Amino acid sequence: MPEVPEKPLFVDTENALAELCDKLRGQPVLALDTEFLREKTYYAQLCLLQVAADGVIACVDPLALDLAPLLDIIYDTAVIKVMHSARQDMEIFFDLRGDVPRPLFDTQIAATLMGFGEQVGYANLVQQMLGITLDKAATRTDWSQRPLDAEQINYAADDVRHLFTVYHQQMDVLGNKGRLEWLQADFDEMSDRSTYAPEPADLWKRVRGAQKLSSPQLAVLRGLAVWREERAQAGNRPRRWILKDEVMVDLARRSPGQLNGLAKIRGIEERLLSRHGNTLLKVIDEAKDTDPASWPTKSKSQRLAAEQDAVVDLLMAVLRFRGNQHDVSPALLASRKQLEALVAGDTDGTVLHGWRTELVGHDLQAVLAGEVMVRVVDGELELVSPASS
Repeated sequence: MPEVPEKPLFVDTENALAELCDKLRGQPVLALDTEFLREKTYYAQLCLLQVAADGVIACVDPLALDLAPLLDIIYDTAVIKVMHSARQDMEIFFDLRGDVPRPLFDTQIAATLMGFGEQVGYANLVQQMLGITLDKAATRTDWSQRPLDAEQINYAADDVRHLFTVYHQQMDVLGNKGRLEWLQADFDEMSDRSTYAPEPADLWKRVRGAQKLSSPQLAVLRGLAVWREERAQAGNRPRRWILKDEVMVDLARRSPGQLNGLAKIRGIEERLLSRHGNTLLKVIDEAKDTDPASWPTKSKSQRLAAEQDAVVDLLMAVLRFRGNQHDVSPALLASRKQLEALVAGDTDGTVLHGWRTELVGHDLQAVLAGEVMVRVVDGELELVSPASS
């Protein structure tokens, strides 16, 4: 197995970065992690980039350097990028280059196929797989502050040092079980550029409370969500600093036509009213004037009868049974909502596609069709055909 040095490099000069890039070129696998701040900004501020490969481990200072030479290596499609719970790291890379590095291997997703459960934390995974307890002393570090001391650098380096080792062990285990190809669809989805650049017209779907609104109100919410996104990006400020979700929902519900009506809405501060009040009224008016055929509609969740809910409970039991039997997190196979849709007649859920079909999808369909019965024998579930019972 490839090895990572014990002592990390701290790279904060152009010469040191050039030397690091020389060591990384041609490496087939890079373990990556980032330290960032985003409490007061729309775009995350990248404060540290950690990388490990065979014979190399380094913490690179993006506050002191142009990362372009290193990013060229990271974005090389011949190099596998290993991350744990990669979503936020991928968002940062997307902000840097307008795209994400590929191919990806996410050790958190891989862990679900090894019986570690859903969304296992990095420290927990390292403890369980490697028997190493990570030092948490630097957890609350402000990574934008300089200089960083040796303890902080070592703490940050551990995130990729052990990640590199975990990856190789997971490859061995999942390769022996024939499960590596199972991961590809999940990795492809996380590597999809559209995941990090949603269509402006779809931003309203992310607003908490949107489901409480009618279709014409959702049209107003859609316009407000687009306006908020544009303002947040232009000023590099968190969305909630521009307009909180609950304020947008209230605006969409009331849809005031005058400034005095706008002022009555809780959460509309005087500064916002004076600077953007007329603009908000214009956004609302324009949204109301759009063609009703173009208005958003709420996703219709079909309410199941009590008998159908009982069937969903049965399918959940089958799901857990097969998940536990194969050391796969049941949550990775299907959610309760997906099973509810299956009971309601949906035949296009992910549980009925790919490897999930073989693992549990066929069983679920057979139970619904009455071709398989569920019974308890010695305290454990069994799936049997009616004829054999």
